[in-house]
Amino acid sequence: MPTVYVLNGPNLNLLGQRQPEIYGSTTLADVERDCRALAAELGLEIAFHQSNHEGAIIDLIHEARRSAQAVVINPAAFTHTSVAILDALNTFDGPVIEVHISNVHKRESFRHHSYVSLRAEGVIAGFGVNGYLLALRHVAKLVG
Repeated sequence: MPTVYVLNGPNLNLLGQRQPEIYGSTTLADVERDCRALAAELGLEIAFHQSNHEGAIIDLIHEARRSAQAVVINPAAFTHTSVAILDALNTFDGPVIEVHISNVHKRESFRHHSYVSLRAEGVIAGFGVNGYLLALRHVAKLVG
């Protein structure tokens, strides 16, 4: 089965608690459960991770180079700041899909720029946590 790394950046461990008016009440554990259920239907294996540390996310991308066929990433605030994550993603040969729970283009102007988008095959923003499932459905078509 193709393996997909689903990577989550800083503060997403607080999903469901932090700014529910923007991010909703669904927890990251709920997102993981839903991703695993859909992945099983689609014939995908999931490696689901979250870190508040840029270097840890880079290490996971490096790990994905050896064991994954695709990466779905919600880099959170690192979206707008991390050339290092972009550089790591540029070493990954498979498809990369960028996910954002909120519509970043309706928010502060600093959120309108994404380094990750320079590498991503697609960007899903503003569909809430359903964006993860949309990303997995697309990845299944790309790697299936």
